[in-house]
Amino acid sequence: MSELDTFITTTRDSRELKRALAVKNTLAGHPWQAVVEELGVCWSFIGKWRQMYAEHGVDGLKIGYKGSSGYLTPDARAEVMEWLQKPRRWNLGSLRTHIQRRYGVVYKSRQSYYALLHEAKLSWKKTQKRNPKADPEQVMEARETIKKNDARGVQDSEQGDGRAVCG
Repeated sequence: MSELDTFITTTRDSRELKRALAVKNTLAGHPWQAVVEELGVCWSFIGKWRQMYAEHGVDGLKIGYKGSSGYLTPDARAEVMEWLQKPRRWNLGSLRTHIQRRYGVVYKSRQSYYALLHEAKLSWKKTQKRNPKADPEQVMEARETIKKNDARGVQDSEQGDGRAVCG
């Protein structure tokens, strides 16, 4: 029982804690119904984890899934970061090809490649050309040209060129 108490005080996962408390309280003689109400679990939950504890001890109460490990080793990841820092134009396709050829890794999701680019402080978004209308100098030049053309048009119509205009 002391092993179970130690596990309860050291575990950081709430699911493991709930399992351990269910086992400990029922082994200590608390009524199952009280444990069900206190922990918000069902009777089968208590039965399952008591059986796991009886067969495997505290290890039976631990979460089995620990997550997946990264595809790139830390050294390979550092090499990719160094490769990305070389002055070139990058896009998602070139990064994907480099990682596949060099390390034999193909990510299922583009998000993994985006994360690498983000870590290297690079953008994966395409740039857009700047609209010349947003450049104040070009806008002023265009306005001056329009004014000159309008002024010429007015002068031509006032002087008349001898041509008849039919409506």
